[in-house]
Amino acid sequence: MSRKNWIALVVMMLIGGGIIIYSLRTVNLHLLVRDFFTLNWGWMLVALICICLYLGLEGVVVKIFMNNRHPDFTWKDALRLPPIEQLFNGITPFSTGGQPAQLIAMLQCGVDGGLASSVLLMKFVVFQAMIVINFLISLLIGFHFIAEKLHALSLLVILGFMIHLGVILGLLLVMYWYNFTKRAMNILIRPCGWFMRTERYERMRVTLNEKVDSFYQESLRIKQEYRKMAKVCVVTLFQLFFYYAIPYFIMLALGVHGMNFIMVLSLHVLIFMIISLFPIPGGAGGAEYSFSVLFASFIGSGSKLVLAMILWRLLTYYFGMIAGMVALFVKPDKIKRDVEGE
Repeated sequence: MSRKNWIALVVMMLIGGGIIIYSLRTVNLHLLVRDFFTLNWGWMLVALICICLYLGLEGVVVKIFMNNRHPDFTWKDALRLPPIEQLFNGITPFSTGGQPAQLIAMLQCGVDGGLASSVLLMKFVVFQAMIVINFLISLLIGFHFIAEKLHALSLLVILGFMIHLGVILGLLLVMYWYNFTKRAMNILIRPCGWFMRTERYERMRVTLNEKVDSFYQESLRIKQEYRKMAKVCVVTLFQLFFYYAIPYFIMLALGVHGMNFIMVLSLHVLIFMIISLFPIPGGAGGAEYSFSVLFASFIGSGSKLVLAMILWRLLTYYFGMIAGMVALFVKPDKIKRDVEGE
């Protein structure tokens, strides 16, 4: 990690600490400590297993994509990528740092840069598509609830969905209307040249065109591997399921019962959409507020609600970043050059 990344990490830790302290201002600390020591650690272990499965299944997706390209791309390297992605997503605005960090990690393994970019792009496509599918289902189940509780913020949920949907539609256009999409993209980015230096604009244009070309070439291969794509989609759905289930098990650990499991999952999907719109890394502030407002109906105690929010944030945000820091110190395996057919 660069010095800038370490600074960003420290800043995010301080912001997180500040948000937690602010959340505790109206809470009886004695009750919160009591709630902590009376947690059902069995259910907390299930929540911990869920976040581990979320990270692990993303590693499975990487391995599936790499199997017929580099059979000697090891499980260790596949499982190393998701925590690194979580770390750099967690310290960059709009989670933009995860993809470049994964690319560097794959290059360290000896994977060709073009192949690594294509694999990561296809993984991103599937992930976005499954998010959209989950959101559509959750919208039908829980949007009336979020509209009642968050009012204006419900518009952010819709906006978040439109952005994710727009990404998927754009990628589908590349796959099926390549020439049209490439021409349209070059026309749409021209106004950027009015506000950027010529050299910087040209670099951006070349980079975008290379990414479009790379994705199109990979999509041609993927179209012939529909079984592999179906397998990846199923694995990704399970991955997201375990992530979305985490609040349910945290609330069970706090002794909260009588919850509708599907409703809890749906609300967590909607929170995920809200977080993705906040420019602050990790959606800091917006994530905690959304969780507290939406799950207040399930948790009557103020101290338990704050504790649930803290535990949820530790598992879904800080756990991944800590795992990412550990993964950075894991020495990658090198693929054999004689297997490389790129």
